[in-house]
Amino acid sequence: MGDGWQVMTIRGIPLRVHPSWFVILVLATAAFSQQYAARIEPSISVPTQWGMGFVTALLLFVSVLLHELGHSLVALAQGVKVRSITLFLLGGVASVERECSSAMGALQVAVAGPAVSLVLGFALLAISQAAQNSSPLLGSMAGELGALNLVLGLFNLLPGLPLDGGLIVKALVWQFSGNQRRGVEVANSCGRFLAFTAIGLGALLIFKGSGLSGTWLILLGWFGLGAARNQSQLLTLQRLLQEMAVADAAGRRYRVLEANGSPRELSQIQLGEAKEMGQGDWLLVCDRGRWKGVIDDALLQQLPVQRWDTDRIGDHIKPLDSLPAIAATAPLWQAVQQLEDGNHSRLLVLSAAGLPCGTLERPELGAAVLARLGLKLPTPLLEMARRQNTYPLGLGLPQVVRTMVATGEVQAREATD
Repeated sequence: MGDGWQVMTIRGIPLRVHPSWFVILVLATAAFSQQYAARIEPSISVPTQWGMGFVTALLLFVSVLLHELGHSLVALAQGVKVRSITLFLLGGVASVERECSSAMGALQVAVAGPAVSLVLGFALLAISQAAQNSSPLLGSMAGELGALNLVLGLFNLLPGLPLDGGLIVKALVWQFSGNQRRGVEVANSCGRFLAFTAIGLGALLIFKGSGLSGTWLILLGWFGLGAARNQSQLLTLQRLLQEMAVADAAGRRYRVLEANGSPRELSQIQLGEAKEMGQGDWLLVCDRGRWKGVIDDALLQQLPVQRWDTDRIGDHIKPLDSLPAIAATAPLWQAVQQLEDGNHSRLLVLSAAGLPCGTLERPELGAAVLARLGLKLPTPLLEMARRQNTYPLGLGLPQVVRTMVATGEVQAREATD
């Protein structure tokens, strides 16, 4: 689902409207206008019917917005950044930067949305009779919106992801088992069961002639299966980032120069190397088999050309530890964290003896993870990722790692560079 159009911000949270929202707005308007025509006596004019239907549809989505704001404001109170709230075909969704760092915090966020809907539903039903005495139109609208908010709240409490009830199940299992992953697995299984149930009931309704209701249930089930699949992929990525070592993804983007070489040699290497966006190979310096440091082409800009043949490279090196480095045996999630936290384009990979044995960049790291998933990345896509210094296919590994750290599944690594 795309981001849609941003229409406003609420407490710093962008509110977006997806194009599919207009489809459900039209359908809801038509459905409400027909209900008003059938229920209200004396009969009202057609323009009034459609006007009331349109206002009711808009207020229904205001209720959905309040539901998502309930989640979002509690998430902000838990220190979780909310990227946006998006209204779309199936309602609304709040996009957060990461999960809460505790099970109880996650439980509070999950409960907040249904709580808002249920309170709003009971309040509207409570005032509907008084509104009915004042105006049949207002009374009917208040009763309709009250009932729909109760349905919204209760439906979202069904115990399966991606519904709020699934998030509640996840938080409770996490709290009592002490294992956030186990909570996701249980809630995801429940969500998959609910999705298949919805699809089955939808097909049955279509067979019996209730085409619209059946299609809606199938659509909800399909959406639920997609969410379950996304959760399964997230769990798989988390597992791979913990199981795979840096050595599994490392390449070798460095060259070795001798300390007694001349800057002229460095100049020839730089001229012959096809670099893009400044991402050429690192130039490491050795002196009779011993690592001495690193050098870059800044030397050629600072040193007079007359000295290119007389100076030694070894006289102008920087310490090897000036490069960001990581152990070859470190888990891959630590490499992602170090690349992002330090905003590095590349890491030097060190052997068990502390000596250079490779390099690691975002494209190779992402390609290694995708390969473990059984997806061989085409060369053009890998080259594009290299040019942009990004993870291939927009792989959201930084977000995955932030969630792992925030929920305590892994311990954050202190920077050493």
